[in-house]
Amino acid sequence: MSHALKGYPMGSDITIKQREIRFCPLHPDPEQARTASWAIREVDGVHHTEPLGSHLLQVRYDITYVTLEIIDRALAEMGFHLDASLMSKLRRALFYYTEETERTNLGLSNDITTKIFIDQYQRRRHGCRDPRPRHWRHYL
Repeated sequence: MSHALKGYPMGSDITIKQREIRFCPLHPDPEQARTASWAIREVDGVHHTEPLGSHLLQVRYDITYVTLEIIDRALAEMGFHLDASLMSKLRRALFYYTEETERTNLGLSNDITTKIFIDQYQRRRHGCRDPRPRHWRHYL
């Protein structure tokens, strides 16, 4: 984290965000916030996660690595249900827009994807792995 972005070092106060993620209470997991906290704790750029209740998660992260939009999308893909109230949707849309604008103003590319979560996906045991060596995979 030693190089600077237009005079601002990475990890400075302007790139650290603290947000609350609200979950829908109609979910089989009554403690979505705690489960989600464990799911995103090791992601690059996430500094701190703390469940503030069974359906409210506080997360602190660095937008030079990850944005709220990416965190929300990853949580949704993992099966968590985000709060769908009008106020929550408006708040999320505002945060998504401001974080992307801040990233653009800092000279960062806008092509952040869920590649951050690939490492966690590769660690999981599942049946989607091809045991053949790479050079044999194009053959049936």
